[in-house]
Amino acid sequence: MKRNHFSAVNNAVRSSPVVKQPRRGLRLSLPHARVLPVLPDWGTLPQHVILHIFRYLPLIDRARASSVCRSWNEVFHVPDLWRKFEFELNRSATSYFKSAHPDLIQQIIRKHAAHLQYVSLKVDSSIESAGAACEILSQLVNCSIQTLGLISTAKPSFMSVPKSFSSVKIGDAPVDDPSLKILVANSSDTLRLLKMSSCPHVSSDGILCVADHYRGLRELALNYYILSDELLLALSRETHVNLQHLRIDVVSENPGQIQFHPIKKRSWDALMKHSPGVSVVMYFFLYEEELETFFQEETPVTHVYFGRSVSRAILGRIGVHCPRLVELVVCANGLQPLDSELIGIAEHCQNLTALGLSECEVSCSAFVEFVRLCGRRLTQLSIMEEVLVPDDNYTPDEVHAEVSKHLGRVWFPDVMPIW
Repeated sequence: MKRNHFSAVNNAVRSSPVVKQPRRGLRLSLPHARVLPVLPDWGTLPQHVILHIFRYLPLIDRARASSVCRSWNEVFHVPDLWRKFEFELNRSATSYFKSAHPDLIQQIIRKHAAHLQYVSLKVDSSIESAGAACEILSQLVNCSIQTLGLISTAKPSFMSVPKSFSSVKIGDAPVDDPSLKILVANSSDTLRLLKMSSCPHVSSDGILCVADHYRGLRELALNYYILSDELLLALSRETHVNLQHLRIDVVSENPGQIQFHPIKKRSWDALMKHSPGVSVVMYFFLYEEELETFFQEETPVTHVYFGRSVSRAILGRIGVHCPRLVELVVCANGLQPLDSELIGIAEHCQNLTALGLSECEVSCSAFVEFVRLCGRRLTQLSIMEEVLVPDDNYTPDEVHAEVSKHLGRVWFPDVMPIW
């Protein structure tokens, strides 16, 4: 609505007969109470208020609002409004009302490409949407990272668009080896981060192709079933930059599967020689009998998370074969006290700074000894109150004072909330 239209409405209101308002509650001393309806002049709102409102509007609504008056149009072009934005790209045949018109997007890009820094692109599974997304990314000169995110509905053809990316995140998308090879051809000089949370159609040869060509790759996240000695050796070549972060999700490809292929120590050693500061993070979602393959020899893992029950034997091997361990989280162990295993971890894992225990059992004395051995390097200590078992030396109520003394700060065990 134009501003001059507001003025016309106000004039019409002033010239119209006054409507007597009904009196409710207490009676007024005046015989008649006259109330004139007053319409707000939206054009006089402060710029910072309009700017705050515009930030919540989708692109199409923001563009329409900019035509209300001159002041709103000025706010529409304020650079601060275009630091962060989300584009929604869909084929008009499937979701016309949700998708921004391409001409409007191009107008925004022409005027505000220099201001856009954080951009999110929502796309459907069509190759047309992929091309539009890549075209937008190629014009955003100040965006520090160009990301392609594939979700479960995305098709492999999405990766055939000729565009370089520095970050690719694949989550449950039907990506296969040929798609990865096309991605390699397009982004071999630019890719720095590759996250593959679930790619059942990608083989170890497919990911090896990525390692052979992505020589600038610094972060890699993948499922254990496509991790191999060849992959680690490829990432350890002199032509590659130092890997900074390697995340491995150890999940059964088939629930109940017991046999997992081992990774040789020489392969880990090669990676550590090439990238000595790499963080190796392993998430385990296995049953106890499926863990036998792991930690049979020295493993350079830094962060270990057990999402299911783990045996004392496995924890004992971690204490012996994981000297780089920084963080350990055990969600469950059953009813076997972990006294000697925890003390062994404290003695051999000199870099350990964080421990989390949930459905486990540890005697109070063993826990105090563990904290004494680790000392003040323990920056995070999350222990459920039910984990601590009283003994001849301490009760759970007495543990917190002794632990606090060794940590150099006040500490209490976590308590399960009662809702």
